[in-house]
Amino acid sequence: MARLVVVSNRVPVPKTRGAQAGGLAVALKEVLTPGAIWFGWSGRISADTSPVPAQVEARGVTYATLDLSKADYERFYVGFANSALWPLFHFRPSLVRFRREDYVGYREVNRTLAEALAKLLTPGDIVWVHDYHLIPLARYLREAGIQNRIGFFLHIPFAPPSVLQTLPPVGELLADLCQYDLVGFQTREHARDFRDSCERLLAARVDGDRIAFGGRVTRAEAHPIGIDAEPFERDAIRASRSADTQRLAESLHGRALAIGVDRLDYSKGLPNRFDAYARLLGQYPEHLQKVSFLQIAARSREDVVAYRELARELDRLAGDMNGRFAEFDWTPLRYITRAAPRRTLAGFYRMARVGVVTPLHDGMNLVAKEFVAAQDSKDPGVLVLSHFAGAAEELTEALLVNPYDPDQIADAMHRALTMKLDERRERHAALRAKVFSTTAERYAKLFLGSLRNGDGASSSAASPVGAALRKLAQTDWLNVEPQPARRRTR
Repeated sequence: MARLVVVSNRVPVPKTRGAQAGGLAVALKEVLTPGAIWFGWSGRISADTSPVPAQVEARGVTYATLDLSKADYERFYVGFANSALWPLFHFRPSLVRFRREDYVGYREVNRTLAEALAKLLTPGDIVWVHDYHLIPLARYLREAGIQNRIGFFLHIPFAPPSVLQTLPPVGELLADLCQYDLVGFQTREHARDFRDSCERLLAARVDGDRIAFGGRVTRAEAHPIGIDAEPFERDAIRASRSADTQRLAESLHGRALAIGVDRLDYSKGLPNRFDAYARLLGQYPEHLQKVSFLQIAARSREDVVAYRELARELDRLAGDMNGRFAEFDWTPLRYITRAAPRRTLAGFYRMARVGVVTPLHDGMNLVAKEFVAAQDSKDPGVLVLSHFAGAAEELTEALLVNPYDPDQIADAMHRALTMKLDERRERHAALRAKVFSTTAERYAKLFLGSLRNGDGASSSAASPVGAALRKLAQTDWLNVEPQPARRRTR
């Protein structure tokens, strides 16, 4: 039977017998069966980038990791991945910091990872690559002679051609993605933007979800990621009786709780959210001293300038708001920049009357789904959700808002705080049904099923597009330049 080989930027190597919690580990739990390999960066900085992976086996799964040198870390991770690709894909081209040396380092690290991975692969292995750090990986695997089926999943948004064109090497990166058999996205819109970009910037042939380019046929599909809903609901019920949740409840003194949980990242719309909450208190004074907002925003990527600037801005906004509205026995905004355990958050979600998830752009945003799963169906809270979170494509019964409009967010929070029980139950029932059906396990199995059974491998001579693809394959696509975007006729 074919092995599954998962590749990600960071590998969560188990340190204890306990299960891995959160993130990609949760999504892949059901498909990482004995014999599987999880390969990638260890998260450690060493004197030199290691050419041979260290291997640890746990519960039948092999975790194979490489260390990075400080120079490679700076160029690959801090430089190109998080200072160029991250802001670009989140529709913030003004924050893109492109340096040619960072891009060269990004590709060199991908080549190193591919060379190390190729030595671990056997014919028939299914390779599943995750996220924007590893876009060129399939190209270097193909150059090493690997013809296995290789899939790629982008966990963050994908931008349209007009935005992508601001990045000088966009043509190379699109051509890299076309080396995969299947490219998965969180939403239909993101998949459509990728196909449009290949058609407009590479002059690729697009037919439905298939992209013919560079001697291959690649498929672009939407595969929305989910959560492990039933266990999370159980955790929320148990955590609602925990000491931490009881302490939080006692500190509220009967006030309603609104909650936001995010990484401290400019894509999450936190300044707009703070502004919206201040407008709620200013425009709807009936909520003064009746609601407390808990915002947990764990600091991250503090070696990137834009993140340090955001942290300073949020500190100022939180201080200004509390200085304006606070009373001696009431702090309107509780702002915490430390991470909280996932089970603790589950208990907090369950007691919250309002969940505020208002990113400016997001691939999916699983906090929205966790909030829904954690709620008490008899007396549920209300989800306020950004139109531009990938979750909004599914969770249409939430109160959907434009995250760039603080007044609209404030109005939605007011509506959530005053919503009658019957409407809250009706909305929650519809949301819950979706969250409990589009699960993490379903996401992983559907993607892998499509990757195993699809027809995205190199076209044969007998196929209708075979001749055209053989001609395309003669081009050096690593040096392709982006083409001007064409106006599309409808």
